[in-house]
Amino acid sequence: MQHLEEQIAHLTRSVEEMSDVITRQQQEIDVLTRRVALLVQREASREQEGTGGVILGDERPPHY
Repeated sequence: MQHLEEQIAHLTRSVEEMSDVITRQQQEIDVLTRRVALLVQREASREQEGTGGVILGDERPPHY
């Protein structure tokens, strides 16, 4: 019986630790998601203004 109680205590502690890790990861994901959305919005604004200045992949430079 004592062995089972020890196992339950260990498993409970493990679950609590994993829950804390998952909570921190979700917070980081939320922050990164907001940052990506901000960057996408900023890039869309630059494209509308025509001041992007960055040539990606097969795009031709503006002087062509």
